Amino acid sequence: MYHVKEAFYTLQGEGGQAGRASVFCRFSGCNLWSGREADRTAAACRFCDTDFIGTDGQNGGRFADAALLANHLATLWPDRDGPGARAGTPYVVFTGGEPLLQLDEPLIQAMHARGFEVAVETNGTLPAPAGIDWLCVSPKGQNALAITAGSELKLVYPQTDAPPEHFAGLAFDHYFLQPMDTGPGTAELPVDTAVNPAVNTTAASVAYCLAHPQWRLSLQTHKITGID
Repeated sequence: MYHVKEAFYTLQGEGGQAGRASVFCRFSGCNLWSGREADRTAAACRFCDTDFIGTDGQNGGRFADAALLANHLATLWPDRDGPGARAGTPYVVFTGGEPLLQLDEPLIQAMHARGFEVAVETNGTLPAPAGIDWLCVSPKGQNALAITAGSELKLVYPQTDAPPEHFAGLAFDHYFLQPMDTGPGTAELPVDTAVNPAVNTTAASVAYCLAHPQWRLSLQTHKITGID
């Protein structure tokens, strides 16, 4: 049984695949935070800005097996026999919450059978099943990584307990710093971001990338452009 908070067709907003047409599948649940505000300050990850509780979002629900969920997600991609048929390879992004609590090889194989490339955005604390085409790990604080290699490491910055140098020697193809969203309800904020956090986190990320060219800047372009 797969529990999906929401699923929708959009453009990838972050990292190395930014701007790419994608079907997003957001699984319910996370191993680092319950998703309830009352639990945020004691959580292993305190700055999440996503609602991943339940199955009541757009195109969300419970799916008994991989084929049912794969069929559901495939319907969200534009008609491949229509005008956009040659627009690109179908692409699905599994995210959360924490997608590796639910994503498994049968679902990956089912998406491949329907012509999709499979991407995952994970906190990296759980092992990944085989067959993922684009693996993005976003470390959260001091939580130990079970995944130390992949397509991209995307570090929300700054995190007091997760400086970039802790990850620079891992085996990822790309390294991104993403300025922390310091909007209402986020608790993991360094003291020096308190005056104007949105500007300061971006400026700090830019400065670090300039000083350490291994890292590239990732912006949340879906928020900048107003894309869902």
